[in-house]
Amino acid sequence: MDEDIKENIETEESAHSNLEAVKEELGEQAQENEVNDFKSQLQALKKDYDEINNKFFRISADFQNYKKRAEKEKSDIYNYANEKLILELLPIADNLERAVKSAKDEGQGESILKGIEMIYQQFSDILKKNGVQEIFAVGEPFDHNYHHAVMQEEHPDYENNTVIGVFQKGYTLNEKVIRPSMVKVSN
Repeated sequence: MDEDIKENIETEESAHSNLEAVKEELGEQAQENEVNDFKSQLQALKKDYDEINNKFFRISADFQNYKKRAEKEKSDIYNYANEKLILELLPIADNLERAVKSAKDEGQGESILKGIEMIYQQFSDILKKNGVQEIFAVGEPFDHNYHHAVMQEEHPDYENNTVIGVFQKGYTLNEKVIRPSMVKVSN
């Protein structure tokens, strides 16, 4: 019986040590599971951070682009605010120029001619001061951005697609074409 007791005690001690080993192994696995859970949570948080950070940079870039676009629009409004008025004044300039030319050609009244020339010069100066520039066309290559061809004609002194005559002057306002020149083009 002593031996049975001794054997039971040894079995119990062995079972106890096995139990302690199992507990230790389970503890290590629990710690490892906790570490893995923590790593997963950390990766999820990093992914969320990266997404939020990317959204921030996109929003920041969009805002910068918006500011630039708003500044350009504001500048355009300032530069071209008088476009309608100037378009209405251009026919007056055309008629004044025709009157000067007609008075010179027909030799009528030197004083009338001088007065009209002074008005025309004053008018031209005001247009220039406000950013209006004449589009020079004769002798230039035809450019549909600046010229409106209303006629074609063969001309020995000019290459093909060269402006050889102007029916109505064109103008730019701060480098933007507000009225193209109506021209005759060589072919």
